[in-house]
Amino acid sequence: MAAPTATVDLSAALITAPVPIGHWLAILPVAHCITFGAVLLMLRGYPRLQAWLAIPGLAALALIDAALLAKVAADGPLTMVMGRWLPPFGIAFTVDLFGALMAFTAALAALAGGIYALVDIGESGRRYGFFPLLMLLMAGVTGAFLTGDIFNLYVWFEVLLISSFGLIILGSEREQIDGALKYAVLNLIATTLFLVGVGILYAAFGTLNMADIAAKAGDLRGTAPLMTLASLFLLAFGMKAAAFPVNFWLPAAYHTPRIVVSALFAGLLTKVGIYALIRVMVMLLPMERQELSLVIALAAAATIVVGALGALAENDIRRLFGYVVISGIGNMLAGVALGGLGGISGAVFYALHSMVLMTALYLAAGEIARRGGSFSLSALGGLYRQSGGFTALSLALFLAACGLPPFSGFWPKVILVKASLDLGAWWLAASILVGGFLTTIAFGRLFLLAYWRPAPIAPTPIALSSTTLRSPRARWHTGLPLAALTALVVGFGILPEQLLALSQSAAAGLADPQAYLHSVFPEGRAP
Repeated sequence: MAAPTATVDLSAALITAPVPIGHWLAILPVAHCITFGAVLLMLRGYPRLQAWLAIPGLAALALIDAALLAKVAADGPLTMVMGRWLPPFGIAFTVDLFGALMAFTAALAALAGGIYALVDIGESGRRYGFFPLLMLLMAGVTGAFLTGDIFNLYVWFEVLLISSFGLIILGSEREQIDGALKYAVLNLIATTLFLVGVGILYAAFGTLNMADIAAKAGDLRGTAPLMTLASLFLLAFGMKAAAFPVNFWLPAAYHTPRIVVSALFAGLLTKVGIYALIRVMVMLLPMERQELSLVIALAAAATIVVGALGALAENDIRRLFGYVVISGIGNMLAGVALGGLGGISGAVFYALHSMVLMTALYLAAGEIARRGGSFSLSALGGLYRQSGGFTALSLALFLAACGLPPFSGFWPKVILVKASLDLGAWWLAASILVGGFLTTIAFGRLFLLAYWRPAPIAPTPIALSSTTLRSPRARWHTGLPLAALTALVVGFGILPEQLLALSQSAAAGLADPQAYLHSVFPEGRAP
C-alpha cells in the first residue's frame, strides 16, 4: 500500500521557538549512557578505574531519571525533537509517566547490578567490556522507554540486543555460547517480525511517530491492515517478553551467564518487550487490542501456569527463577488483555515490581551459591544457620514473588484479579491465583531444601568469582544492593498508595493519549 501523500508547508514544521530547558531531560539519560559507555570503552586497559567510574555513572543515571520522572509527574508528557523539526519530519523523544517510571526503575536495578558486579565480575570480565556493555545496554533500554518514534524503538531494541549478546557470552564458556545461540536466534526472529511490522505501518500511515499514528489510526481503520499489524507486533513483542508459546528460550539462556548478567536480563530485558506491547497495543491500536483480547488472555493464562509449573519442576535455582520471570510476564499480559484502567494499571504496577524483584532474586541466587557452594537444590542446605539476616531477606523476596502480603507483588495481583472478575473472566482470575499458589509451593520447596534442612556433609564446589565472601568489602558490595532492592519490595508492599496512584495515572495516559499528542503537536496534529 502506497504511503498517503499530502501537501505540507515545511516552514510550518520547523520549530522556531527556543526549546525549554526541562525538555532536554527527555534525551539526557540516553546521551549520558552513550557518553559513559564510550569513556569506559576507552579505559579498557584500566579495569579497576573502569569499574569505579561506572558506579557513579549509574548513580547519575538514576538521578537524571528521577528528575525526569518528577518533571513529567508535575507537568505532563514532554517532547524533544531532533533537528528542531516537528514530526513526521523530525525524530522525537516523548516521555510520559509510563516511560519515565520504567526508565527510573530500570536505572535503580542497573545501579544495584553494577555494585554487585564489583564482586561478581573479575578483572578478565572487566577487560572484555562488562561495564561499557552495561552502559550501552542501559542506553538501549532507556532509549526504548523514552522514544516517541516506533522505528527508533526498533533501533533501541537493536542497541540493547547487541550489548546483551556481549554480556551473555562474557567468559566464553561452552554453556554460555549455547545459551547465547538460543537467545540470539529467537530474538533475531522477533526483531525481524518487528521490522516487517514497522514497514507495513509506514506504508499505511506515512509516518513513524507514535503520536501521529495514534491520531491517524481512527481515520485509517477501514482501509489500513491494522489487525495484521497488531498480530505481528503481538507475536514479535511476545517473543521478546518470553510469553507462551514462544517462551522456551528464556530458561535455556538466562542461567548461563554471570549471575549479575542474569539479574539484569531478568529485571530489564523482558520488561522492554512488555513495555513495547503495552505502548503499541493500548495507545496506538486500542481497537485491535480489544479484538485480540481473548487471544492475549489465553496466552497470558498459559504463560502464568506454564511458568509456575516449570518453577515447581526445576532443581537449578537460576532456571527456577527463569520460570518465575515467565509466570510474571503472564500476569502483565493479563493486564493487557483486560484493558481498561484496572487491567493496564495492574500491568504497569506488576512491571515495576518485577523489575526490582527479579533483579533482587537473581542476586540472591548468587549469594545462595556462594554460601552453599552450588546452584542445585539437591546439593544445598543449612543456609538459615549460616545467616539469619540473609535468610530474612530471601524469605521476603520469595513471598513477594508469590504475590503474598505485605509485599509489592500482592497489590498488582489484587488489581488484576478484580479487573478479571469485573469483566466476567473468572478463568483468567483463576489462572492468576493458581499461578500464585504453584509459585508458593515452588518457593516453599526452595526454602525448605536450601535454607531449613541441614547442610550436606560434603557440599559440591562451584566456580564463582575470585572475590569471596571472606572479604568484608565483598560482603558490602553484595549485601547493599540486595538489601536496597528488598527494602523497595517491602516498602511498596506496606505503603503502596504512591505507586498505585502513579500506575493509575500512567494507565490513564495510555488509554487517553491526548496529553501525549499535545506534547508532540502543541498547535494541533500535523497535516
